[in-house]
Amino acid sequence: MNSIFREYFPTTEPDGLAQSLAPYFPEYQALRGQLMENLTDDDLGYRVGGTNPSLGALCREIGEIERSYVESFKNFRLDFEYRNADPRLETSVAALSSWYANLDSELSAVLEGISEEDVANRTIDRTDFPGFTPHLRVQLDIYKEALLIFYSKVDVYLRALEKTPTEQWRKWIG
Repeated sequence: MNSIFREYFPTTEPDGLAQSLAPYFPEYQALRGQLMENLTDDDLGYRVGGTNPSLGALCREIGEIERSYVESFKNFRLDFEYRNADPRLETSVAALSSWYANLDSELSAVLEGISEEDVANRTIDRTDFPGFTPHLRVQLDIYKEALLIFYSKVDVYLRALEKTPTEQWRKWIG
């Protein structure tokens, strides 16, 4: 197991304590699952007005972003060209939940499979910002920030829909 995986995906040691420098990464991903439990298929069609996308389109977009990050850890290059054409991802909580679970599993597996040498030495070529080539840990932190931005956007939709988020959501997002 490489150092980035140990740092971001804690394991429980025999003493019951999580051993990680960044023990909350799985919790950031878990907020998305909590969101899905709070939504209905009808909610995904909601728009807050203006040129804002539907809630379902916003949810599909964060999955596409995660797919881009997964690929970046495979080939050390990030672009945001990937689009998932499955229309159910904008209308079905079950489809989104399943997709997110698969993406999260794949991200975890890809990160676990990176060699320690690559963790220490490789950078990500980000096509969205030429010349910016973060190390893998920084790239994972940037993905975490993308999740937080997504959650902040979604929080507006939840408030407009008069949905009550989970306690963790209220403490972490607002």
